[in-house]
Amino acid sequence: MSFRVGIAGHRGYSGAELLRILSRHRQITPVLLDHRDPQPGHIPSSAAAVGEAGLQLVFLAVPTEAALGLVPEMLAAGVKVIDLSGAHRLKTLEAHERWYGGTHPHPELLAEAAYGLPEFHRHQIPDARLIANPGCYPTAANLAIKPLIDHGLADLHAGIVCDAKSGVSGAGNKPTPKNSFCEVTENFSAYAILEHRHVPEVLMESRVAERDFSFSAQLLPIARGILETIYFRASRELTETEIRDAYTRAYQDEPFIRLHAPGSVPDLHDVARTNFCDIGVRFDRGTGRGVIVSAIDNLGKGAAGQAVQNMNLAFGLPETEGLL
Repeated sequence: MSFRVGIAGHRGYSGAELLRILSRHRQITPVLLDHRDPQPGHIPSSAAAVGEAGLQLVFLAVPTEAALGLVPEMLAAGVKVIDLSGAHRLKTLEAHERWYGGTHPHPELLAEAAYGLPEFHRHQIPDARLIANPGCYPTAANLAIKPLIDHGLADLHAGIVCDAKSGVSGAGNKPTPKNSFCEVTENFSAYAILEHRHVPEVLMESRVAERDFSFSAQLLPIARGILETIYFRASRELTETEIRDAYTRAYQDEPFIRLHAPGSVPDLHDVARTNFCDIGVRFDRGTGRGVIVSAIDNLGKGAAGQAVQNMNLAFGLPETEGLL
C-alpha cells in the first residue's frame, strides 16, 4: 500500500529535510503544498485542493501562526495532520497563551492533539487526527530526564539543570541579525533565558515542577545538532549501574534510542542526519552528582525524522521505514 502525503513549508529547513527523508520512503509519495503564493506544479494548502489531490496526511512545517489557521482547514478535508510547529503542543489554553502569547482560535484542538513523542505516546498516535510534533530541545530533554523522574532517582528539591546547545538551523531559515553568518561564526550565545517556549513541554512530559527545572538554550556556530548536558543530584545512595539500568529498562525496545557504554557520552557526530537520540550517563557516587548527556539532530529526531516516525505509526507502517 502507498500513501500520498503533503508537505507545507517545504522551503524551510524542516520541510526540506522531510522531503529528503520521504524521497527514499518506499510507501510514500510526497506532494508539495504552498501555504502562501502557489507555485507551478504545487498544490495550495486548502481543504478543497488537498481533498482533490487525494492526500491522506499533511505535514505542516510552517510557523506557529500559520499552523493555527491551516490545521482546522486540513482536518476539515479529512486528512491526518502532523504539525511541526508549536501551535498544538501544550494541552491547555492558559499554557499556550503564557508561552506563545495571543489567543488560540481552536482551544479544543489543544486537548485533542496527540503529543508525538513515540517513546512516551506510541499508543495514542495511530488513532489521532492531529499529531503535535514535539520541539527539538524538549525531545532531547524529556528522553534524558523522564527515566530519572519515573524511577525516583533525582532529588527534585535540589533541581535539575538542562544546559542545551543547538545548531543555527534550529532558528529557521528566515534571515535575522542573530542568525546571520557574521553574528554566528566564531561566536557562542545564550537566548530566551527563563522564557524559552520549549520549557513547558519538558514540565508537561517529564512531570517536573517549573521551580525545580532550569533550562538554558545556546546557539552553536554550526548548521545542525543539539547536545544537552543535564545535571542532577541523586535522591538516595545510588550507583551509576543502577541509573543505567533505569535507562535500559525504559528504552531497551526503542529503535531510535541508543544508550552509550559506561564511561562514554555522545557527541553531535554520533547523531548527525539520523533519527537517533543518544544518551550517556555519568555519576559520582561519593557526592551524589549525576550528569546525563543527550544528543539529537535537531532536523532529524528534533523535527522531520520524528515527524516521519509519527507518520509511520499513523499509517500502521514499520516505525523505522525510511529512517534507517
